[in-house]
Amino acid sequence: MSELVERVDEDDRVLGVVDRGEAIARGWLHRVATTVCRDAEGRILVHRRPAGVARFPAQYNWLIGGAVEVGESYVEAAGRELGEELGVRVPVRFVFKFLCRGAISPYWLGVHEALVTEKIEPDPAEIGWYRWVSESELRDVVGRWAFVADGVETLRRYPGPLIP
Repeated sequence: MSELVERVDEDDRVLGVVDRGEAIARGWLHRVATTVCRDAEGRILVHRRPAGVARFPAQYNWLIGGAVEVGESYVEAAGRELGEELGVRVPVRFVFKFLCRGAISPYWLGVHEALVTEKIEPDPAEIGWYRWVSESELRDVVGRWAFVADGVETLRRYPGPLIP
């Protein structure tokens, strides 16, 4: 099944609609939206991708997200991805975006935050394991576990209290 995305330029302006697989293969910029999920105690959701997935198998991440679909805003995509991957519908707040050079291709990454107080029901095709961790635990495990490189780059750039 084809996943259509908007090809964008270095200033995040739309150039046209393309297949995401082709955008990745050709190194064309497109958009991705992610969310940092916090619980009522301020802990951050960390998860591991299933071993059998094509992108980042068995790697850890602290971000939930995916491609921004044609005509979608970063915020809309972030909310949709939370529904698809965690089974929750919660408000998301845009934090920042940056041009991520990416482990598999370059893209504009919109980073959001969400307070998740309802029970999550992770999609096993996307999330093989998860745990809520404190900010200090996150910094610790990022240095010890195999994390998705793009998530590590995002953590370094994050404008919030996660960076000491």
